[in-house]
Amino acid sequence: MFRVKKPLRRKLNFRDHNAQISEIYAMVKALDELTELSMPKTKAII
Repeated sequence: MFRVKKPLRRKLNFRDHNAQISEIYAMVKALDELTELSMPKTKAII
């Protein structure tokens, strides 16, 4: 997990609050996509 989060640990670049929120959303989306790749594909057996 450290290798996934390390590139996202930089500080926020923008001074505008709305731009910072957009940057955070982009970081979270990238983290979600990277962690989704390592999750096993499961199916419910009923």
